[in-house]
Amino acid sequence: MTPMNGRAVALVRTRRLVKEYRGTADRAAPRVVALRGIDLEVRRGEFLIITGRSGAGKTTLVNCLTRLDRNTSGEVWVGERAVHGMSMEAAARWRRRNVGIVFQTFELIPSLSLLNNVVLPMNLAGCYSPRERRRRALALLEDVGIAEHALKPPTAISGGQQQRVAIARALANDPPLIIADEPTGSLDSATASQVLDVFEALLSRGKTVVLVTHDRDIARRGSRTITLVDGLVADRKEAL
Repeated sequence: MTPMNGRAVALVRTRRLVKEYRGTADRAAPRVVALRGIDLEVRRGEFLIITGRSGAGKTTLVNCLTRLDRNTSGEVWVGERAVHGMSMEAAARWRRRNVGIVFQTFELIPSLSLLNNVVLPMNLAGCYSPRERRRRALALLEDVGIAEHALKPPTAISGGQQQRVAIARALANDPPLIIADEPTGSLDSATASQVLDVFEALLSRGKTVVLVTHDRDIARRGSRTITLVDGLVADRKEAL
């Protein structure tokens, strides 16, 4: 099957995306339908906000977009790649070079310095020479305003600073797509605003950013917002 029409405009496209869960291993157990046939486009270079109440399907959607979770049916395309058809092993290799993921809980490795947390994705993907990896990691930490702490462990810096490191790590292999799941959920409003400034700056570098949030004030920072309700897209708004 070929990608949908308009792929030159959209970086990410879904068609009739469905995700179902069963509460137990019992096949007779009732199904929980988290996504109910999502049709979505993410344009190249935009800052798309996905919002909605808890349980609306936001995290499930981004997990299917990145193939961290298998969808039950439907299609997910990122560029020319049929993400829905990948094995989980192939998807892991694909993500290393094509998607940067930022989590609410940072997911930094406490035994590594901030510098080595950013170097790690380059090591795993085999990108750049060892010397270039270190230079690039330092440059990325500089970009997010945290280079002076490069040799410290994550526990030695604040939550907002850790989230900046997580963004630098997501950029390590220069992916075109950045996906952030509630990246400001554990931060105070001032720190959250600073982190959003970093995401906005990525747009000038040609990145496409998809950010999940339940915070309406944060949603206003995007170029476009979609709202999920019970696994469906209930509203779509362009920035004013």
